[in-house]
Amino acid sequence: MDIHPMIIFFAAIFTNNMILSNFLGMCSFIAVSGEIKTSLSLGQAVTFVLACTSVINYFVYYSILVPLKLEYLRFIVFIIVIAAFVQLVEMIIERYFETLYYSLGIFLPLITVNCAILGVSLFMIIREYNLFQSFAFGVGSGLGWTLAIVSMAGIRKRIKNAPIPKGLEGPGITLIITGIMALAFLGFSGIVQIQ
Repeated sequence: MDIHPMIIFFAAIFTNNMILSNFLGMCSFIAVSGEIKTSLSLGQAVTFVLACTSVINYFVYYSILVPLKLEYLRFIVFIIVIAAFVQLVEMIIERYFETLYYSLGIFLPLITVNCAILGVSLFMIIREYNLFQSFAFGVGSGLGWTLAIVSMAGIRKRIKNAPIPKGLEGPGITLIITGIMALAFLGFSGIVQIQ
């Protein structure tokens, strides 16, 4: 595809947001979006993992799988690369950022199974992005994911003491807010769109 990497970058943040457009990565989005600080920390970790694994998976796919005609193994190989990279990131965070490690808790290893990360690697192959486009898409998707989860954390903090009907408390109101946020981000679709 002949799309400038900056267009892909901004589209990944706003119009093709992994959470608000594709609804990928919802499990950790709903679970961790209770506190702004934790949401921002997880968003930074997801952005870092997305940026790095999109480049690593690009090289693995085009340097190993395609020449050996093993493209059908991309799901398994991408998951292995993501899991290994997240394990490395987890060990580094535990060693050097102990407070962050304990504040993220179980959600740090769950980055491995965050479907948004696998989705970025698959979308870059399906859309036939080059290396720079893949990196821009990975970073943009991570920043878009971070924007969405931090926004949700801010909204959830504001409505914490609001009179919400009993049946909508917790995940119910979170999903309704997510839908409204998705509609708001849909307003950006006239600016830039990637397919």
